[in-house]
Amino acid sequence: MTLGLLPEAVAGVPIVSVVVIGLIVLVGSFVQGAIGLGLGMFGAPLIALLEPELVPTLLLLLAVVISSGVMVAEWSHVSWRAIGWALPARIPGTVLGVWLATSFSHQALGILIAVVVLVAIALTVRTVEVDQTPANLFTAGFAAGTAGTAAAIGGPPMAIVMAHRPPREVRGTLSVFFVVGSMMSLALFAVEGELPHATLVLSGLYLPLVVIAFVAATLTHRRIPRDTFRRAVLALCGLSAAVLLVRSALG
Repeated sequence: MTLGLLPEAVAGVPIVSVVVIGLIVLVGSFVQGAIGLGLGMFGAPLIALLEPELVPTLLLLLAVVISSGVMVAEWSHVSWRAIGWALPARIPGTVLGVWLATSFSHQALGILIAVVVLVAIALTVRTVEVDQTPANLFTAGFAAGTAGTAAAIGGPPMAIVMAHRPPREVRGTLSVFFVVGSMMSLALFAVEGELPHATLVLSGLYLPLVVIAFVAATLTHRRIPRDTFRRAVLALCGLSAAVLLVRSALG
C-alpha cells in the first residue's frame, strides 16, 4: 500500500499521529508488561504533545487490557494486604482527579504532579525506605488515583511504596490496582461526557499491539534482576516526571 492510499485521519486524528502513538503504545505496553507499570508514565507526556485530547482516556483503556493480562499471570503473587489499603483510597483520589482535570489548566496540574513525583523519587534514591504501613499504602492509593485520573500517571506513588518488594509481587499487585482503578476513572469520565470517540476507535486499533507487547514482556520479565528492576521502576518515574515538568512549564 502506498502512502497515497493511507487515510488522512482516523477518528479525526491525523494518520501520522496515529502511527507515532501506536509506537508509543507498543513500547509502553511492553514496559508495563515487564515490570508492572510504564504505559501511562511513558505514554502520557508524549501523547499529550501530539493529541492532548486523548490523555488520559486512551491510556486508561489500554491499561485495563495490558494490566488484565499481567494480573492473570501473576495472580498468585498479588499482595491483597496492599490492595486492601490502597484501592479504597483510589475512590476519593479518582473523584479529586476528575475535579482537578476539569477545574485547573493542564499546565498547572502537570507541574504539581511532576514536582511531587520527583521529590518522592529523590527520597527513595537516597535510601529512604517507604514502609508498607496502612497509612503509606492509603496515601499512595489516594495519590495514584488523583494523578492517574488527572494525568494518566498513577504509577509512581504505588511503585515507590512497593519498590523494595519482589518483582512478581509488584507486577501482580500493581496490575490489580490499575485494572480496577482505571475502570473507576473511565466510568467517571463517561458519566461526565469526557470519553472521546477517538479514544474508543484508537483503543480498538491498538489492541493487537498491546497483545504483542504483553507476550514479549511475559517471555522476558523473569530475566530482569531485582536491582535492575528497581532502577528501571525509579528511572521510569523520574523520566516521565521530568518530561511532564518541562512540557507543563513550557505550556
